[in-house]
Amino acid sequence: MGNTYYATPIADGTLRLQISFTDTMYRNIYGGLRLTVMHVDRGEIDAVALSFAGHSTFFRREGALYHRNMPDTFNITLARPGQPLWEGADTAGLRDAIERYTAVWFSGAWTASAPSRAAGRTAHTAPAVPTGRSGTRAC
Repeated sequence: MGNTYYATPIADGTLRLQISFTDTMYRNIYGGLRLTVMHVDRGEIDAVALSFAGHSTFFRREGALYHRNMPDTFNITLARPGQPLWEGADTAGLRDAIERYTAVWFSGAWTASAPSRAAGRTAHTAPAVPTGRSGTRAC
């Protein structure tokens, strides 16, 4: 829905996952992702903000865009025609953090093995659905 991703990782479970962008003080510019675990009856149970800067998401692209964009942010107005909005993003760090966080709340929900990150780090047009990996809550 809009700029927010909703999931029910465990079928018939009471917990839901919401992933949305964290706002900055500027319109259409985002500083990271916010993961929220929601209970169907009790509402928000836990949330964590994952910054793009803290996970080196836009480290590669900053050299080319630094002069016209705020570093470590996702600015949807800078997309080039025919290119995905996430052009130049390295989402491996964010994906790993999402996998570690969701493993705590949705243990065993994503059992498929994660693809090798060494094979190719490409920008995705949208954040990928996490696959299961064991880990701790430290994101």
